[in-house]
Amino acid sequence: MLKIGFFQFNPKFGKVGSNIAKVISALKGVQADIVVLPELPFTGYFFKNRDELRGMAEDLRNSSTVESLKAFCQEKDFHLVTGFAEKVGDRLFNSSLLIGPGGIIHTYRKLHLFNTEKDCFDPGDTPLVINSVRGIKLGMMICFDWAFPETARILALKGADLLCHPSNLVLTHCQQAMLTRSLENSVFSVTANRYGIESRPQGDLTFTGQSQIAGPQGNLLHRANAAQDELHVIEIDIDEARDKRLTEKNNLFKDRRPGFYGELVRPV
Repeated sequence: MLKIGFFQFNPKFGKVGSNIAKVISALKGVQADIVVLPELPFTGYFFKNRDELRGMAEDLRNSSTVESLKAFCQEKDFHLVTGFAEKVGDRLFNSSLLIGPGGIIHTYRKLHLFNTEKDCFDPGDTPLVINSVRGIKLGMMICFDWAFPETARILALKGADLLCHPSNLVLTHCQQAMLTRSLENSVFSVTANRYGIESRPQGDLTFTGQSQIAGPQGNLLHRANAAQDELHVIEIDIDEARDKRLTEKNNLFKDRRPGFYGELVRPV
């Protein structure tokens, strides 16, 4: 059995230090193996331009944020999946980090940029891969990746038991869609969303909250409120995600007919 969960909160734009302190304070007493945080939880989300983002993004090789989180994971002996504004030379990525007691295990860069993210971030260039944490195989996706079922399916085909999904959701479709992503791949998923309104010179964005944990049958195991902080951890049985049978004669993966799916990978 493994303990997984999320922390939903309302980050303050540009207040990196106080946002980190908020997360560490909230998780101080947690007993968990893996906790998922929202997308861009330390910088905030709604950048007015690329220059503003560049001023807050960090190089993973020299990041005080990463060092703080690494030290916290060492102290708690657990793992975090967290959004992160990553700087690599002149490139800027909307990333997700898997951090454990030994530091960064893996970095995923968001493949599918949403709306004005395209004005600030570079498209992700990392493949979809699986990492093993205490016996569970997990894959990372970020926010708008939910709209592309190929993302979750590839991770599941590579062996994922759990989809970790940092998010800053403003549309209302994702939570239900992630139940389907879990069902069609027989995997657990944790969507860690933020809530609140981010008011910026270019306008306001309202985030939907309702972070959730879904089970391999597409069952909702827990969903948070739309507008308040919440830390929620549950215990799961990994074996539930490894049984891909729907009936005695149907298996989600063995019944696939890839020879008929060519259109999925042809540019439109």
